[in-house]
Amino acid sequence: MARVTGVGGIFLRAQDPEALYRWYEEHLGIAKSDGGFMFMGEEAQGVTVFALFPADTTYFGPGKQSAMINFRVDDLDGVMAKLKSSGVETRQEDSSHGRFGWFTDPEGNRVELWEPDGEDSAETA
Repeated sequence: MARVTGVGGIFLRAQDPEALYRWYEEHLGIAKSDGGFMFMGEEAQGVTVFALFPADTTYFGPGKQSAMINFRVDDLDGVMAKLKSSGVETRQEDSSHGRFGWFTDPEGNRVELWEPDGEDSAETA
């Protein structure tokens, strides 16, 4: 059967793409390759969600942002501490699906971080 098997990429517009790449490298520890940020091998394991929200959702934060990236992380507290130490405002909460954190990048994009619980982790996916 011909079907979609996963998310192949997430693409955002940026006023200064190279500066924003550097910011994400510094604050989230992800390295840029020729095509952008690539997640392959062990770090790409686990659940990826594609979800649709109502047009008037406030989940993406204030403003007119029409998409939001969710990065799966292995240590939410560690990533959030790194962001906070750089002066980035953050928020986090626990849920039945794991632990979540949010921040806004220098171009105003709200980003979600997710530390899956055991049910949603790579070991059981």
